[in-house]
Amino acid sequence: MDENKNFTKKFTKKKPAFSEHGKVQPQATNLEEAVLGALMLDKDAVALIIDILRPASFYKEAHQHIYKAICDLFEKSHPIDLLTVTEELKKLGKLEVVGGPYQLVELTNRVASSANIEFHARIIAQKFIQRELIRSSTETIRAAYEDTVDVFDLLDSAEQNLFNITEQNLSRGSLGMSTLINMAVKQLEEMSGKEEGLTGVPTGFVGLDQLTSGWQPSDLIIIAARPGMGKTAFTMAVARNAAIEFNKGVAFFSLEMSSLQLVNRLISMETEIPSEKLRKGQLEDYEWQQLHAQVDKLSNVPLFIDDTPGISIFELRAKCRRLKMQHDIQMVVVDYLQLMTGGGDNKGNREQEISMISRGLKGLAKELSVPVIALSQLSRAVETRGGSKRPQLSDLRESGAIEQDADIVSFIYRPEYYQILEDEEGNSLKGIGEIIVAKHRNGALDSVKLKWDGQFAKFSNLEDDAFTGLDDSTFFDQANNELSGETFSSKINKANENDNGIDDVPF
Repeated sequence: MDENKNFTKKFTKKKPAFSEHGKVQPQATNLEEAVLGALMLDKDAVALIIDILRPASFYKEAHQHIYKAICDLFEKSHPIDLLTVTEELKKLGKLEVVGGPYQLVELTNRVASSANIEFHARIIAQKFIQRELIRSSTETIRAAYEDTVDVFDLLDSAEQNLFNITEQNLSRGSLGMSTLINMAVKQLEEMSGKEEGLTGVPTGFVGLDQLTSGWQPSDLIIIAARPGMGKTAFTMAVARNAAIEFNKGVAFFSLEMSSLQLVNRLISMETEIPSEKLRKGQLEDYEWQQLHAQVDKLSNVPLFIDDTPGISIFELRAKCRRLKMQHDIQMVVVDYLQLMTGGGDNKGNREQEISMISRGLKGLAKELSVPVIALSQLSRAVETRGGSKRPQLSDLRESGAIEQDADIVSFIYRPEYYQILEDEEGNSLKGIGEIIVAKHRNGALDSVKLKWDGQFAKFSNLEDDAFTGLDDSTFFDQANNELSGETFSSKINKANENDNGIDDVPF
C-alpha cells in the first residue's frame, strides 16, 4: 500500500501543460531535471550542451541558478559534481533558493547516466524559443493596441526581437575535415569551369577582376574615399556591370541619395548624356531616342534600389534576406556605412555603434554567402597630409573595427581632385582614377588605374596601357569653347564624326 502511495505521489506532483484556468507556457521540467542531474554525474557532459543551453533556457528559476553554477565551474576549469555545485551555489547565495542540498541529491537520483543529454538539451532549447516567441508576440500585440505607439517603430521593434531570438538560439556546428575537404574539392571543380578565373561576382573592371577574381561570397568589402571622390559613381558602375553584363542580382541600399537620383546617374552613365542635361530635361531629339533605347534595356535589369534613410543593421538584414529568397541577389551595396544606425537602445558612443554595424555587415555576408560592399568616409587627415595625399588604412573614419572586419579595404584616389595634374615623370593625371587595394585578406595588394569621366560621373576601363591621361582638348571643343560631350556623347552621330575632322572621344 505504501509503495502505491509513493508511486502516486511521485507522478502527480508535476504541473500539467494545461489546466482548467488556461494555458501554461511550453516547458519540459522533467527533462531539465534529467539534464542537470546528468551534468553532476558526468564531468564531460557539459561540453556537449554548453553551446546549446543558457541559464535563461530553463523554465524553473531554481534550475537556472543550478545551471549558472555549473557554467561558472566549467569556465574556471573546476571539477563538476554534486559537492562542487553545492559549494558554488553557496558562494552565489542561491543554495536555499534552489531547495538546498537535498534538491541537488534528488536531481542526481533521477538519472543513471548522461546518455541522450544532447537530445534532451535541444528539446529544452526548443521550449525556450517557443516561450520567447510567445513573449515577443504578446508585447507586439499589446503595443499594437496602443494608439500612442508609432506603427513603424513597432514594426522595427518586432523585427528586431525576432532577430535577437534567432541570433541567440541558432548556432552553426563544427565541420570535420572529411566534409570540408569534399566541399573544397567541389568548389575547385566548379571554379575550373569558369572563364578568366572569375570565381566571384565580376566588377567589370579588368584589372580589379584580375586582382580579386571578382568579389568573393561572404566577403565584406570596404570602399573608402573623401567626399566628392566618386564612391557612389564607382559602386554604381560595379552594380551596373554585375547586373547588366553578368546578370547578377544586386541590392543597392542608398542612405545618401534618393532612388530616382541614382537611376538618373545610371541613365547618364549608360547613355553618356551629361547629368546636368538630364536634370533640366533639355535634350536634343537624337538624345531622346538614345535615352529611350537605353531605358528599355535597363528596365529588365536585376538591380534593386532601396533609399530608406538611416536604415538599421537589423532592417537591412531582414530586407536582404527577403531579396535573397525572392530574387536570389548575388551582391549587396550599402552607400554608406556611417549613415547607418545600430538600432535598439544603443547607449554607447559612435565608435562602438560603427563597430556593431561593421560586424553586422560581415555577419550578413557570411549568412547569405554574398559579397557585401560598404562605402565609408575618410577622416580629414588626408587633406592635412602633404605630398600626394594618397589615403591610408589609418584614415578610415570613426572605428578601427572597419579595418578589422573587412576582407578587402579599397580606396578611391583621383590626383586631379587635389589639383595634382602630373606625375613625377610629367605624365598627365587628368581623367585618371585609382582603386587602391590596401587590405586583401585572401590576395595581393595593388592599385588599378581607371578612366574617370566627370561629365557622366563614370568610371571605365583603360583601353590600353598607353593611356596616360586626358588633356583639356578631350573635354572641350576649342573652336566653339564648349564641352565636346554636347556634340559627341551620342553614338548615333558617331558615323559622321570622322568626316568632320574631329577625333573620336576616347571613352
